[in-house]
Amino acid sequence: MQIGTSAAVEIAKATDFLHRQRRDWYITVTRASLERFVYQMVVPYLSIYTVALGATATQLGLVNSIGMGIAGLLSLLSGWLMDRVGTKKIYLAGITLLSISYTAYGLATNWTIIIIAMMAYWVGFATSAHSCATVCGNSLANQDRATGMSLCETFAAGFLGMVGPMMGALMVTAFGGINEKGIRPLFFIALAVTVVSFLLIYTQLSDRRWTSQSGAKANLFKDLSQVFKQGRNLKRWLIITSVTNLPLGMVLPFCQVFAHEFKGADQYILGYMVTGFALTPLVFGIPFGRLADKIGRKKVLFIVAPLFWVSNLMLIWAPGSGFLIAAGILQGFYFVSMIVTGAMTFELVPAEQMGRWLGIIRFFRLLLSAGSAYAAGIIWDNLGPQYVFLTMIGLDLFIRIPLLFGMPETLHSQKKAG
Repeated sequence: MQIGTSAAVEIAKATDFLHRQRRDWYITVTRASLERFVYQMVVPYLSIYTVALGATATQLGLVNSIGMGIAGLLSLLSGWLMDRVGTKKIYLAGITLLSISYTAYGLATNWTIIIIAMMAYWVGFATSAHSCATVCGNSLANQDRATGMSLCETFAAGFLGMVGPMMGALMVTAFGGINEKGIRPLFFIALAVTVVSFLLIYTQLSDRRWTSQSGAKANLFKDLSQVFKQGRNLKRWLIITSVTNLPLGMVLPFCQVFAHEFKGADQYILGYMVTGFALTPLVFGIPFGRLADKIGRKKVLFIVAPLFWVSNLMLIWAPGSGFLIAAGILQGFYFVSMIVTGAMTFELVPAEQMGRWLGIIRFFRLLLSAGSAYAAGIIWDNLGPQYVFLTMIGLDLFIRIPLLFGMPETLHSQKKAG
């Protein structure tokens, strides 16, 4: 009887949570889910496809580095424009670039063309994710933010994120296996779904703006500098969030290549690894989000960090496919960490400065990730693949975690950095 009552209470709380959220939040959750579906479908094969077209590990790192670097440089401009002209236009521009990226991937005949595809991808991803985060973060109240972002991640990286890699594995098998011919059709499927997501945002998302009513003349550098008047903790947070983002360039692009080339993983094991990666936010995303909304963001980040370190060690030492899949599952805690980190990010500045603040963050994040992606390729070719993953653990352990201790908790803040 007590169990039934508790379940009814939880259902009532969940229903109340959903009822009080804005329509724009639902639209961007749907779009994020579609985007994650196609990404999870192609991600096990992106690096393998690039190598199949003739790239070395250093060149693979260079491809990611160039894409991230350009995206980082443009993030300041996109964030400023978002606060000035509105989020929806920038959102649609980002999705358009993703469509261009998947087209270039599908038509690529050598690895140098992948540079164009990757540039379009990272700029499109950064811009659309920036827009998505602005809508999501400003649509949610502080007490709902980590839960709401976790729920979004559960649908995006969870349900559809698990279907994506399995569909990708089936399609690769049907078209000829883990090679250029077998992987290429995935990009045209990704293109079709991305076009659908563009139409969703174009027709369904409102053109709401979170801007100040000031009539001051637009000035990019002056507007950006205003953000830092919120307090010195913003500079500390830039370092923390930039190191948090490093695995996107330093670890994730190399995991599938490492598992395939050094551990003998076939397309199904690669698919299971990515499915396990998606399973973690599906199962733990909402519970950890609710925990962060209850006990604080920092405590949850300290709990989750060691799990990602273990995932890297398991990948290096995996004696069989079961350990590779387990490594993929634990690696999914990276997304849980990103959700909670994102919640803290939103709580440091006022809503009218959110576009600029997220643009500044993405600028530093992507430039640092660009450098680390290139460095990872050099480390791979000259020291050994395992040192890529060990270096990431060291950076997280000795830079991010000590700095995080000095950050104030933001759960009950009124978006002031103090």
